Amino acid sequence: MTFTSTSSRLPDFPWDKLAPFKQKAAAHPDGIVDLSIGSPVDPVPDLVKKALADAADAPAYPTTIGTSTARQAAVDWLARRLDVPNVDPQDGVLPVIGTKELIMLLPTLLGIGSGDTVLIPDLAYPTYEAGAALARATSVPVADPTSYDAGPVRVAYLNSPRNPSGEITSAVDLRAAVEWARANDVLLVSDECYAEFGWDAQPVSVLHPDVCGGRFDNLLAVHSLSKRSNLAGYRAGFVAGDEAVVAELLAVRKHAGLMVPSPIQAAMAAAFADDAHVDEQRARYIRRRSVLRQALTDAGWAITLSQGGLYLWAEHPSYDAYGSVGALADRGILVAPGAFYGTAGQRHVRVALTGIDERVDAAVKRLQE
Repeated sequence: MTFTSTSSRLPDFPWDKLAPFKQKAAAHPDGIVDLSIGSPVDPVPDLVKKALADAADAPAYPTTIGTSTARQAAVDWLARRLDVPNVDPQDGVLPVIGTKELIMLLPTLLGIGSGDTVLIPDLAYPTYEAGAALARATSVPVADPTSYDAGPVRVAYLNSPRNPSGEITSAVDLRAAVEWARANDVLLVSDECYAEFGWDAQPVSVLHPDVCGGRFDNLLAVHSLSKRSNLAGYRAGFVAGDEAVVAELLAVRKHAGLMVPSPIQAAMAAAFADDAHVDEQRARYIRRRSVLRQALTDAGWAITLSQGGLYLWAEHPSYDAYGSVGALADRGILVAPGAFYGTAGQRHVRVALTGIDERVDAAVKRLQE
């Protein structure tokens, strides 16, 4: 069978390069401390599990637009936690099967393709680039989309708090990006999946009135329950903003059968309606961040940015990114090289806070030896 390879257009899957370092770290007598990925390790909240179980008798197809309960819970959460009012629960929000799926497929779903330009952050997790490549569009890494003047742009991505560096974009810079996007008719897509985890600064949504002026044209905000509620295994999130763009996504996704399962939507509604479990999770991450940051600093590592999110952005004067990964693997600690996320990360590593307390404490002890 002859076909044109899609995978050949995509960037290499970077985590495959970690295999030898993982093997080295796993040889530590006390086992590996894997801080290389941002996959939650703490329990799913009981109220979410109950909502899922209570909705388990779901023989019919779900709808692509989702339940009114799930959409309303998302809109209420935006207003309550991010001070984003006036999102229409009928036309301004759409549930998605995890936000990585939405970001990967967004250019394709919106008809973006060959000859089109997509701007991605110069430090970014690889899905922005991969999504553009899948659509045969050209992706251009930029530190600031407003500085790009090499031709027309269809989509520009922001990510705050940023993966991997933890940098939080200020309201002033967000407002400048919004003004630029509207002046140039660019769709500005803000990936805000770490919005509940600001440490040294408060994350601001691109949909906040101080940023967008109370209008959502040319704007999408993408939100996930993976980090906020430990629901990475549920694949649950939503996109909100420009109603014309949301309508187009809905129309195309109907044909593709991209539907969030009904029990998952019930779990989504329960998770977005409750803040107490998020505050408990924040406390876990604050504690892990504190002890890891101190141990790394004492061991000669410089922590830069890292204002929010679930990672520490670390640099050692003696090593480049892969040298740093190797040095930590010698101590049984696995981290991600900053080079995975762009050329701006060539001397850094990303240290995830997503280890259980016992493993984080083991890493701290090894860094002190």
